[in-house]
Amino acid sequence: MTERAHVLDTYRRDACLSQEELWLRYFELGGMSTSLQLELFLFGVLQPTTHDHDVIAQALNERFLELGADHPVPYAEDELDASAKS
Repeated sequence: MTERAHVLDTYRRDACLSQEELWLRYFELGGMSTSLQLELFLFGVLQPTTHDHDVIAQALNERFLELGADHPVPYAEDELDASAKS
């Protein structure tokens, strides 16, 4: 499992979302990957595009806001900024 996939799947579990629930939220935000592809992203078998990663992050962040939390899931640009500073 890649680090990016591990982070997304950890946040998914923390948000108390099944993979199917996350996929529906992702799809509602304009994500075009199938439920199976999303599952493969979460397991690190496939690498999501920057756009897909950001739509998944947005879906998760919206869920965290519903739960009264902040929006902790980093977007692809945030990850690039963090790695550039390292």
